[in-house]
Amino acid sequence: MSRLREAALLAVLLGVADQSVGWVERSDTHHFRVAQLMGFANAQPILRASDVAEIAKPTAPDDDTRRSTPKLGLGRPALPEEIAAWDTDVRPDGKGLPVGKGTVKQGEDIFQAQCAACHGEFGEGVGRWPPLAGGAGTLTADRPDKTVGSFWPDLSTVFDYIQRAMPFGNARSLSNDEVYALTAYILSMNDIIKDENFELNERNFTSIRMPNATAFYDDDREIAEKAFWGSEPCMKDCRAAPKVVGRAVSVDVTPDGKSGPKVD
Repeated sequence: MSRLREAALLAVLLGVADQSVGWVERSDTHHFRVAQLMGFANAQPILRASDVAEIAKPTAPDDDTRRSTPKLGLGRPALPEEIAAWDTDVRPDGKGLPVGKGTVKQGEDIFQAQCAACHGEFGEGVGRWPPLAGGAGTLTADRPDKTVGSFWPDLSTVFDYIQRAMPFGNARSLSNDEVYALTAYILSMNDIIKDENFELNERNFTSIRMPNATAFYDDDREIAEKAFWGSEPCMKDCRAAPKVVGRAVSVDVTPDGKSGPKVD
Protein backbone atom coordinates (compact mmCIF):
# COMPACT_ATOMS: atom_id res chain seq x y z
CA MET A 1 0.00 0.00 0.00
CA SER A 2 1.36 3.44 -0.94
CA ARG A 3 2.11 6.00 1.77
CA LEU A 4 -0.52 8.31 0.28
CA ARG A 5 -3.15 5.59 0.54
CA GLU A 6 -2.03 4.78 4.09
CA ALA A 7 -2.38 8.45 4.97
CA ALA A 8 -5.85 8.58 3.46
CA LEU A 9 -7.05 5.57 5.39
CA LEU A 10 -5.49 6.84 8.60
CA ALA A 11 -7.20 10.20 8.16
CA VAL A 12 -10.54 8.51 7.69
CA LEU A 13 -10.07 6.23 10.71
CA LEU A 14 -8.92 9.06 12.99
CA GLY A 15 -11.65 11.40 11.78
CA VAL A 16 -9.28 14.22 10.88
CA ALA A 17 -10.47 14.67 7.31
CA ASP A 18 -12.89 17.58 7.63
CA GLN A 19 -15.28 17.94 4.66
CA SER A 20 -16.13 21.55 5.54
CA VAL A 21 -12.48 22.62 5.51
CA GLY A 22 -11.29 20.13 2.93
CA TRP A 23 -7.95 19.40 4.65
CA VAL A 24 -6.45 17.28 7.40
CA GLU A 25 -7.03 19.45 10.48
CA ARG A 26 -4.00 20.48 12.52
CA SER A 27 -6.30 21.89 15.20
CA ASP A 28 -6.99 18.34 16.35
CA THR A 29 -3.66 18.21 18.20
CA HIS A 30 -3.73 14.60 19.34
CA HIS A 31 -4.79 13.06 16.05
CA PHE A 32 -2.56 15.33 14.02
CA ARG A 33 0.45 14.50 16.25
CA VAL A 34 -0.16 10.77 15.79
CA ALA A 35 -0.27 11.24 12.03
CA GLN A 36 2.87 13.37 12.17
CA LEU A 37 4.81 10.83 14.23
CA MET A 38 3.86 8.12 11.73
CA GLY A 39 5.16 10.25 8.89
CA PHE A 40 1.78 11.03 7.41
CA ALA A 41 1.68 14.77 8.16
CA ASN A 42 4.12 17.67 8.10
CA ALA A 43 4.01 21.38 8.65
CA GLN A 44 1.71 21.83 5.66
CA PRO A 45 -1.69 20.26 5.04
CA ILE A 46 -1.18 17.14 2.94
CA LEU A 47 -4.59 15.75 2.12
CA ARG A 48 -7.89 17.03 0.83
CA ALA A 49 -11.09 15.34 1.95
CA SER A 50 -11.99 14.74 -1.69
CA ASP A 51 -8.67 12.92 -2.10
CA VAL A 52 -9.51 10.76 0.92
CA ALA A 53 -12.84 9.77 -0.56
CA GLU A 54 -11.32 8.93 -3.93
CA ILE A 55 -8.29 7.04 -2.63
CA ALA A 56 -10.18 5.10 0.04
CA LYS A 57 -12.96 4.09 -2.37
CA PRO A 58 -13.20 0.27 -2.50
CA THR A 59 -12.31 -1.24 -5.82
CA ALA A 60 -13.60 -4.45 -7.40
CA PRO A 61 -11.08 -7.29 -7.43
CA ASP A 62 -9.45 -7.91 -10.78
CA ASP A 63 -9.27 -11.31 -12.50
CA ASP A 64 -5.84 -12.07 -11.04
CA THR A 65 -7.11 -11.41 -7.53
CA ARG A 66 -10.12 -13.64 -8.08
CA ARG A 67 -7.93 -16.47 -9.34
CA SER A 68 -5.47 -16.16 -6.46
CA THR A 69 -8.12 -15.95 -3.71
CA PRO A 70 -8.45 -19.41 -2.15
CA LYS A 71 -11.92 -20.87 -1.64
CA LEU A 72 -13.02 -21.53 1.90
CA GLY A 73 -13.82 -25.15 1.11
CA LEU A 74 -17.16 -25.08 2.92
CA GLY A 75 -20.01 -27.15 1.49
CA ARG A 76 -20.68 -28.02 -2.13
CA PRO A 77 -23.24 -27.11 -4.81
CA ALA A 78 -26.67 -28.60 -4.09
CA LEU A 79 -27.65 -31.53 -6.28
CA PRO A 80 -30.84 -31.25 -8.40
CA GLU A 81 -32.58 -33.95 -6.35
CA GLU A 82 -31.68 -32.10 -3.12
CA ILE A 83 -33.20 -28.88 -4.45
CA ALA A 84 -36.30 -30.75 -5.59
CA ALA A 85 -36.76 -32.20 -2.09
CA TRP A 86 -37.13 -28.68 -0.65
CA ASP A 87 -38.86 -27.03 -3.60
CA THR A 88 -42.34 -28.34 -2.75
CA ASP A 89 -44.51 -25.22 -2.55
CA VAL A 90 -47.77 -25.31 -4.53
CA ARG A 91 -49.34 -22.18 -5.99
CA PRO A 92 -53.04 -21.46 -6.57
CA ASP A 93 -52.50 -21.77 -10.32
CA GLY A 94 -51.28 -25.34 -9.83
CA LYS A 95 -47.60 -24.64 -10.36
CA GLY A 96 -45.56 -26.95 -8.16
CA LEU A 97 -48.13 -29.75 -7.99
CA PRO A 98 -46.49 -33.18 -8.08
CA VAL A 99 -47.77 -36.03 -10.18
CA GLY A 100 -50.22 -38.11 -8.17
CA LYS A 101 -53.82 -39.06 -7.54
CA GLY A 102 -56.18 -40.01 -4.72
CA THR A 103 -59.90 -40.59 -4.21
CA VAL A 104 -62.26 -39.39 -1.52
CA LYS A 105 -62.70 -42.95 -0.26
CA GLN A 106 -58.94 -43.48 0.03
CA GLY A 107 -58.62 -40.18 1.86
CA GLU A 108 -61.25 -41.17 4.41
CA ASP A 109 -59.24 -44.23 5.46
CA ILE A 110 -56.05 -42.19 5.81
CA PHE A 111 -57.85 -39.41 7.69
CA GLN A 112 -59.39 -41.70 10.27
CA ALA A 113 -56.04 -43.39 10.88
CA GLN A 114 -53.74 -40.33 10.98
CA CYS A 115 -55.83 -37.16 11.36
CA ALA A 116 -59.04 -37.82 13.30
CA ALA A 117 -57.32 -37.92 16.70
CA CYS A 118 -56.84 -34.15 16.48
CA HIS A 119 -59.36 -32.97 13.87
CA GLY A 120 -62.24 -35.29 14.79
CA GLU A 121 -63.89 -38.05 12.81
CA PHE A 122 -65.95 -35.55 10.84
CA GLY A 123 -63.42 -32.71 10.79
CA GLU A 124 -65.16 -30.95 13.69
CA GLY A 125 -61.95 -30.56 15.72
CA VAL A 126 -61.10 -32.20 19.04
CA GLY A 127 -60.54 -29.96 22.05
CA ARG A 128 -58.55 -26.95 20.89
CA TRP A 129 -57.42 -28.56 17.64
CA PRO A 130 -58.78 -26.70 14.62
CA PRO A 131 -61.90 -27.88 12.81
CA LEU A 132 -61.57 -28.52 9.09
CA ALA A 133 -65.23 -28.71 8.08
CA GLY A 134 -68.44 -26.79 8.67
CA GLY A 135 -68.86 -23.09 9.37
CA ALA A 136 -70.69 -22.26 6.14
CA GLY A 137 -72.44 -18.89 6.45
CA THR A 138 -70.81 -17.96 9.77
CA LEU A 139 -68.14 -15.51 8.58
CA THR A 140 -70.34 -12.50 9.34
CA ALA A 141 -71.29 -13.80 12.79
CA ASP A 142 -69.72 -12.62 16.04
CA ARG A 143 -67.88 -15.95 16.34
CA PRO A 144 -67.19 -17.12 12.77
CA ASP A 145 -66.02 -20.68 12.12
CA LYS A 146 -63.08 -20.30 9.74
CA THR A 147 -62.66 -23.77 8.30
CA VAL A 148 -61.28 -25.03 5.00
CA GLY A 149 -64.75 -25.02 3.52
CA SER A 150 -66.03 -21.74 4.92
CA PHE A 151 -62.94 -19.53 4.76
CA TRP A 152 -59.95 -20.79 2.78
CA PRO A 153 -59.85 -19.26 -0.72
CA ASP A 154 -57.44 -21.65 -2.49
CA LEU A 155 -57.26 -25.44 -2.57
CA SER A 156 -53.50 -25.22 -3.07
CA THR A 157 -53.15 -24.06 0.54
CA VAL A 158 -54.74 -27.29 1.75
CA PHE A 159 -52.47 -29.49 -0.35
CA ASP A 160 -49.34 -27.47 0.43
CA TYR A 161 -49.90 -27.47 4.19
CA ILE A 162 -50.71 -31.16 4.42
CA GLN A 163 -47.67 -32.00 2.34
CA ARG A 164 -45.27 -29.92 4.45
CA ALA A 165 -46.60 -30.16 7.99
CA MET A 166 -49.03 -33.05 8.45
CA PRO A 167 -49.64 -35.29 10.23
CA PHE A 168 -48.60 -33.44 13.37
CA GLY A 169 -45.42 -34.96 14.75
CA ASN A 170 -44.71 -36.94 11.59
CA ALA A 171 -44.51 -34.30 8.88
CA ARG A 172 -43.37 -35.20 5.34
CA SER A 173 -44.30 -38.84 5.89
CA LEU A 174 -47.20 -38.89 3.40
CA SER A 175 -46.81 -39.82 -0.24
CA ASN A 176 -48.09 -37.55 -3.01
CA ASP A 177 -51.02 -39.92 -3.61
CA GLU A 178 -51.96 -39.80 0.09
CA VAL A 179 -51.89 -35.99 0.09
CA TYR A 180 -54.17 -35.91 -2.96
CA ALA A 181 -56.53 -38.40 -1.26
CA LEU A 182 -56.65 -36.41 2.00
CA THR A 183 -57.28 -33.17 0.11
CA ALA A 184 -60.13 -34.82 -1.77
CA TYR A 185 -61.63 -36.12 1.49
CA ILE A 186 -61.49 -32.68 3.14
CA LEU A 187 -63.33 -31.30 0.10
CA SER A 188 -65.93 -34.01 0.57
CA MET A 189 -66.39 -33.21 4.27
CA ASN A 190 -67.20 -29.64 3.25
CA ASP A 191 -69.66 -30.76 0.54
CA ILE A 192 -67.50 -29.24 -2.17
CA ILE A 193 -67.21 -32.72 -3.68
CA LYS A 194 -70.11 -35.13 -3.22
CA ASP A 195 -68.88 -38.25 -5.01
CA GLU A 196 -66.81 -40.55 -2.78
CA ASN A 197 -65.24 -42.07 -5.88
CA PHE A 198 -64.02 -38.70 -7.14
CA GLU A 199 -60.30 -38.79 -7.92
CA LEU A 200 -58.21 -35.66 -7.39
CA ASN A 201 -54.99 -35.34 -9.40
CA GLU A 202 -52.60 -32.74 -10.80
CA ARG A 203 -54.68 -32.40 -13.97
CA ASN A 204 -58.08 -31.53 -12.46
CA PHE A 205 -56.78 -29.83 -9.30
CA THR A 206 -57.21 -26.24 -10.53
CA SER A 207 -60.80 -26.92 -11.64
CA ILE A 208 -61.93 -26.97 -7.99
CA ARG A 209 -63.38 -23.64 -6.84
CA MET A 210 -63.49 -22.94 -3.10
CA PRO A 211 -66.75 -21.38 -1.77
CA ASN A 212 -65.05 -18.32 -0.28
CA ALA A 213 -62.61 -17.63 -3.10
CA THR A 214 -64.37 -14.46 -4.27
CA ALA A 215 -64.29 -12.89 -0.79
CA PHE A 216 -60.53 -12.36 -1.00
CA TYR A 217 -59.01 -9.51 -2.99
CA ASP A 218 -55.62 -7.98 -3.62
CA ASP A 219 -54.26 -5.30 -1.31
CA ASP A 220 -55.52 -2.04 -2.88
CA ARG A 221 -54.19 0.45 -0.35
CA GLU A 222 -52.08 2.19 -2.98
CA ILE A 223 -55.36 3.27 -4.57
CA ALA A 224 -57.91 3.21 -1.75
CA GLU A 225 -55.67 5.10 0.69
CA LYS A 226 -53.82 7.26 -1.81
CA ALA A 227 -55.15 10.43 -0.22
CA PHE A 228 -53.33 9.60 3.02
CA TRP A 229 -49.90 9.28 1.39
CA GLY A 230 -49.20 12.85 0.31
CA SER A 231 -45.65 13.84 -0.49
CA GLU A 232 -46.00 16.80 1.91
CA PRO A 233 -47.86 15.56 5.00
CA CYS A 234 -49.68 18.11 7.13
CA MET A 235 -47.67 19.00 10.25
CA LYS A 236 -49.56 22.02 11.64
CA ASP A 237 -53.20 23.12 11.96
CA CYS A 238 -54.32 19.95 10.17
CA ARG A 239 -57.76 19.94 11.79
CA ALA A 240 -59.93 22.08 14.01
CA ALA A 241 -59.37 21.98 17.75
CA PRO A 242 -61.53 19.40 19.52
CA LYS A 243 -64.68 20.73 21.17
CA VAL A 244 -65.15 19.95 24.85
CA VAL A 245 -68.76 18.83 25.36
CA GLY A 246 -68.58 17.94 29.04
CA ARG A 247 -66.33 17.96 32.06
CA ALA A 248 -66.00 15.30 34.74
CA VAL A 249 -66.42 17.79 37.56
CA SER A 250 -69.77 18.99 36.21
CA VAL A 251 -71.26 15.49 36.35
CA ASP A 252 -69.85 14.91 39.84
CA VAL A 253 -67.55 12.02 38.99
CA THR A 254 -64.32 13.72 40.08
CA PRO A 255 -63.51 12.95 43.76
CA ASP A 256 -63.04 16.01 45.96
CA GLY A 257 -60.96 14.47 48.74
CA LYS A 258 -57.35 13.33 48.56
CA SER A 259 -58.04 9.88 49.94
CA GLY A 260 -60.25 7.18 48.53
CA PRO A 261 -63.20 5.51 50.24
CA LYS A 262 -62.66 2.65 52.62
CA VAL A 263 -63.17 -0.79 51.15
CA ASP A 264 -64.19 -3.72 53.35
